[in-house]
Amino acid sequence: MSRLSVTLKVAIGLLMVESIIELSFVSSMVAWLHRRASQGFFFNYSGSTYLLAGEPLNIMVDQGHTSNGAAGTAFVVIGLGGILGLFLRSWSRNKSGGAATFARSIYYLWLSFNIPAFLLTTGALAYVFAVTNAHEGQTIDVTLAAGLNGRKYPLDDWTPQNWFSAILNLDLVDAREDIQNHLSVMRGWQYNLIPLFIVQLGVTILALWEFFDGRRRSKAMTHNEFIARNEK
Repeated sequence: MSRLSVTLKVAIGLLMVESIIELSFVSSMVAWLHRRASQGFFFNYSGSTYLLAGEPLNIMVDQGHTSNGAAGTAFVVIGLGGILGLFLRSWSRNKSGGAATFARSIYYLWLSFNIPAFLLTTGALAYVFAVTNAHEGQTIDVTLAAGLNGRKYPLDDWTPQNWFSAILNLDLVDAREDIQNHLSVMRGWQYNLIPLFIVQLGVTILALWEFFDGRRRSKAMTHNEFIARNEK
């Protein structure tokens, strides 16, 4: 086994770890939104206490779905698919017949999926940061929020990160630490897209490099065998 092949396998393992981290962050955020945030939060204003709905009317969740899809694709298609594809390629080496051809086809299919999967992660990274930054610094109209009686806040479009950042600017009765902790998780899945992107770029480059290097070695070996037969 070449050093390049070993490096590729290590990179695939690292990609799977990064993918699990991303999926865990997104799942934790979604669970908290449904379990705790849906109950709303109490805040003080002008000497009275009011209930603010846990989610605004216009909450943007597509960036979470996109990140989840990119991480899931990286884990299942590139991670698990890579383990299977590389194993089947190794097994089918120097073999012929339908089973060997099928095994090599699985490897080629996995190889062809690397670039689309990487582009999905690239798109998720760009989209999440673009959307989040576009809504940076939004604030909640406290007077309006106090008059909603727990109904969803109707102004503006919000990402989860920006909405809960704005809630922390209110005079909350409780739950501040809980919100801060889960806001860190939300920012975690956003910023974890950066190492996921870098590792997947490495896997994509290594997979293609290893493939072309293997073909070069195979052609060189075939050429040497041809010369050796002619010299006899």
